[in-house]
Amino acid sequence: MSEFLVIPRAAHDHLVTRAYQARSFTAEEAAEGAKLAAEAARHGIRTHHALKALHLDHLFGSAVGGCIPGAQIEVLPSRFAASECWNANKKLGQSVAYRAINRAIELADQFGIGQIAVDNAFHYLWGGGYVMEAAERGYFAYTNCTSALAEVVPFGGKFPTLGTNPHSWGIPATQANGFPIVIDWATSTVAMGRVQALKREGKPLPPGAAVDAAGQPTTDPNLVASLLPFGAHKGYGLSLINEIFGGLIGGSLPTLRGRPILSPGEKNTPVFYFQVIHPDALSGGNFACARSQAANLAAVIGDVLGHGNSSALLPGQLEANARQRSDAAGGLLFTAAEVSEFNDLATGLGLPPWDVASLASA
Repeated sequence: MSEFLVIPRAAHDHLVTRAYQARSFTAEEAAEGAKLAAEAARHGIRTHHALKALHLDHLFGSAVGGCIPGAQIEVLPSRFAASECWNANKKLGQSVAYRAINRAIELADQFGIGQIAVDNAFHYLWGGGYVMEAAERGYFAYTNCTSALAEVVPFGGKFPTLGTNPHSWGIPATQANGFPIVIDWATSTVAMGRVQALKREGKPLPPGAAVDAAGQPTTDPNLVASLLPFGAHKGYGLSLINEIFGGLIGGSLPTLRGRPILSPGEKNTPVFYFQVIHPDALSGGNFACARSQAANLAAVIGDVLGHGNSSALLPGQLEANARQRSDAAGGLLFTAAEVSEFNDLATGLGLPPWDVASLASA
């Protein structure tokens, strides 16, 4: 029995764009929101596609003032040529992120490296999508962000004071192995979007991922109150990096994010950090056996996967496989439960729902 229904990309983008525009986002913002959502679905990122994006906006965004449709980015003065600081003014996170990664690429072309720090942002969803795009264009890229809400308990603690705080790296390895290496993860054991997806599908969480309201471990997605960091102190340390970057950029207390401001002068917005490196800026030019930089990268990857390790996976391989499957099916792949939620969204917008009986399966 097929697991997924195939939704044509145009039908998906039309519905998601209309949903954003119904919330007063500009046509450009709506298109960027739909693009990131579609690319997440195309690459099998079930935790950060359109249902998650629109739910996040409803809870913390345009409905409550956490995201401002049509807001303009302010580029702040800087004495560092390869670095920029932006005030996003609560603009849609995906719109800001696409602009930031493109600007960082421009800076890397000029200076070898470029970085963008973004204050007063709204969550940009799937960080891997932005660094993957840069890697496909031949650049090394990294991003982190603070999450919209503090919902992760620090290692050894009992109260959620951290976000799920993802890290995302993109490495231009397509020439070496057919797809960019993309290392992308939340620093919690699972993302809250995964909890929502499992709740939707009626499936349990893995052990050690979450706690209930009493602070007790639970695998029931309906009882989840807070998440746990992956890898105990190691995931906690990585999550803390995002909070430290956030504090240096301009973000305020983690426990205030996504919540009403009760103290005058406080802030409750996430922050972003982007870095892009031109591969030429990394090259020492002295590669073994007179290999080129690209050939040396391929050799390193080959050595890692050699010696009997041929069944090992590279980060980004599952996403590349999902993309191949989606493209072969001729659309984006969603479960029946997800399609049902999309149809509820369409009905709410006064649009005809997708005809499930006519959809292909994959």
